[in-house]
Amino acid sequence: MSDLLRVRELLVGAGYTVGGVRELLGPVAGGALARDEVVPALRTTRGESALEVLTRLFWLQVPVPVDAIPADELVAARLVEVSGGEMRALLRVEPLEGVGGDGHVGYVVSDLKVRPGAGMPAGDHVVGTGGASGNLARLVVHRAVDNVLDLGTGCGVQAVHMADRNPLARITATDVNPRALELAAMSFALSGVDGAELVEGSLLEPVRGRRFDLIVSNPPFVVAPDEGPRFTYRESGMEGDDFCRMLVGEAPKYLNDGGYCQLLANWLHIDGVPWEERVGGWVDGCDAWVVQRDVQDPAEYAELWLRDSCETGTPEYRTRYEAWLDYFERRNVVGVGFGWITLRRSERPVVRVEELRHAVEEPVGAYVEDVLDGLSKGAEFSTGCGRLVAAAPGLVQEQVGPPGAEDPERIVLRQADRLRRAAGVGTVEAGLAGVCDGTLPLEPLLDAIAQLTGMDADQVRAHADAVLPELIADGFFI
Repeated sequence: MSDLLRVRELLVGAGYTVGGVRELLGPVAGGALARDEVVPALRTTRGESALEVLTRLFWLQVPVPVDAIPADELVAARLVEVSGGEMRALLRVEPLEGVGGDGHVGYVVSDLKVRPGAGMPAGDHVVGTGGASGNLARLVVHRAVDNVLDLGTGCGVQAVHMADRNPLARITATDVNPRALELAAMSFALSGVDGAELVEGSLLEPVRGRRFDLIVSNPPFVVAPDEGPRFTYRESGMEGDDFCRMLVGEAPKYLNDGGYCQLLANWLHIDGVPWEERVGGWVDGCDAWVVQRDVQDPAEYAELWLRDSCETGTPEYRTRYEAWLDYFERRNVVGVGFGWITLRRSERPVVRVEELRHAVEEPVGAYVEDVLDGLSKGAEFSTGCGRLVAAAPGLVQEQVGPPGAEDPERIVLRQADRLRRAAGVGTVEAGLAGVCDGTLPLEPLLDAIAQLTGMDADQVRAHADAVLPELIADGFFI
């Protein structure tokens, strides 16, 4: 690993970070690269600086002259090969930025990106950073933890994030793919992650009998037909969405009290069966917040993953497409959902399964603990016992009605940040949002609203009992 330490010095010294590459490429070339078009980026990196050379070599995956940068350390670390006066990347080395753009946190090593027309990835292909890994990193709770399990670590991206945020935490990274563990070890060395435990095995088998403060997983959740090629990084080989179901069901047994498990997942929409009931039925013995962020019909889903494996345009494409549609049709699958699942070990579990398709404030991990606390407090809320309630910060009230009307037809409370929910409310809730700041008990505030509106006090209290638990669970009141 001493070779990798010298490579790390080279990368950092050249400014090979996400911020450095972003500034080098600029918005036009960066935007084109996001669309998988490399020509503008190649034009932008034609100079001879170390940053330009490293960007071409490891990010754009094109050969560079052998004397453009010191090659000995890169060759010794098995990151490049040299032939014909050129240096070519054997592996992809990507700089990693902190969640929320919080600066450079390390590097991840993965297999070279397979571009369309260059064949399919190998079965044990290890992918680098991407949209899914970024989504999970932004979801993970921002709290101090002593020990972390990165289940299905792949290139090690989540473990690198966790080590940056919790430098004293004990980190265990597992994967069923030996090659993934090999590349994750390289990622850790380049990122200065010391002492991480790497263990081979499937699901939770490698850590049986142990408990953790936090389990994170970007698992192989892709639902694929039985026939055809499989890729370890995305498909488990289990039937349908069973891998995610089993992980959700087993993970609480491996959590310390108050510990979290957070993962990305796919789940099947079966004709005639509410998806909320299916996925909610996976949860047992812990708080759970399940959020559906997207749904694709069977054709869209097949096309997405055929593109991912570079099968579009191949002679086998139509046969593979048909196999995917046949698989879904036999199982009455009408769609596939994608989203987040957050579990927290709790003595009095509360489960929320919902769909949030709109943009929310990132990173969600900065307030996910408050979301689960709100669900718990909403479930146990009543207006009596001298309860103190405050309107959540950042609420905006909207009133809808004809111009000049004395009373609005509709009142909406809207969150300006976090989950950006909106809720239609009545006079009582709107009145409370305007006056309650957590300093006075709820009962006299409700009595005052009843007096001002001419409503019966008992009816006002009954209405508050009915609506406030949900508004607290949704984060409108705390």
